Amino acid sequence: MPGKRRPLDFVRPHLLTLAPYEAVDPPEVLAKKAGMPVSKTAKLNGNENPYGPSPHVAKMIAAVAGMHIYPDPAQVAMRAALGAFLSVPKEQIVVGNGSDEIIDLVLRCVLEPGDSIINCEPTFGMYAFTTHVCGGRTVDVERDAAFAVDVDAVLSAIDDRTKLIAIASPNNPSGNCTPLEDIERLLTADVLVLIDEAYIEFGGTSVVAWVASHPNLIVLRTLSKWGGLAGLRVGYGVMDSEMADLLMRAKPPYNVNQASEAAMLATLSDTAVLNSRADLIVQERDRMSTALARIGLEPFPSEANFVLFRLPTGRGKSVYQSLARQGVFVRYYSRASMVDYLRISVGTSDQTAQVIEAMTQSLAE
Repeated sequence: MPGKRRPLDFVRPHLLTLAPYEAVDPPEVLAKKAGMPVSKTAKLNGNENPYGPSPHVAKMIAAVAGMHIYPDPAQVAMRAALGAFLSVPKEQIVVGNGSDEIIDLVLRCVLEPGDSIINCEPTFGMYAFTTHVCGGRTVDVERDAAFAVDVDAVLSAIDDRTKLIAIASPNNPSGNCTPLEDIERLLTADVLVLIDEAYIEFGGTSVVAWVASHPNLIVLRTLSKWGGLAGLRVGYGVMDSEMADLLMRAKPPYNVNQASEAAMLATLSDTAVLNSRADLIVQERDRMSTALARIGLEPFPSEANFVLFRLPTGRGKSVYQSLARQGVFVRYYSRASMVDYLRISVGTSDQTAQVIEAMTQSLAE
């Protein structure tokens, strides 16, 4: 029919310029690009746990009955287990399809078109990405040369349209924590403060307990890293009970499936094993940092399960591509200020040896 509108003519205009989030490819795709079997590669670009989940997880998933029945929309068992794990009231907890879903829920609930968040770049890309989807604005406040948050600049950037400050601590991709006294200063502002603790089990001090005394604080956690459940997508937020109640009403009713719920409950029943694995990852992280420094690179101190390092000027992309040809897959950033930095997830000791061998060859090319 002449004059009939195209499907995209119905879309909100700001979404027509949306760039996709730069996610990482699965191992099979990466191995195919490198022309080698998966078993010969080292996928160290997604900050996944090299040891996988608790041994209890597969057993609990296999025992799930009633898969033809919808999961519990009120998340009763999960919220109770997390409340006991964290020593916080279960009413302060919302579980999501990864912590990404909690970011999405918070921002959809608080942002009107034209409202803004303050984002401390370089950092996790989902804060700005989701803000764009919601029709909001991202005000970037650059971190300093050591990737510390400029608290004075953040507070000065707040205006009457600011709704939220997003801080990852430990930060991704730099691995450093924001000092507790800086978080306290940010919490004095009349805005929401979101502290993303995705990597807290590998370093730093959690502020989950602060939610009781700071109603404007939202803390994100995930079982993707420490818990080894990245493929099952289980994350959660701890926040003021009134905000949690709103998110529980706003979320899709069955947002966490039965397999993921079983995996979460199994994980929380096996914390000693997961904590011991986290200790191994921290030891390997420090060993990898030392090895990178020995071959002339500049690794940054990390309290996460990855290491960011700087390459000689102009070498970032070429080294990244050389590593990929050798079957070592790390994280590269197209952002102008980060083109000479790479981030490597901590793997096993064998994978660290593979990284150092490949890196030495790449630097010599």
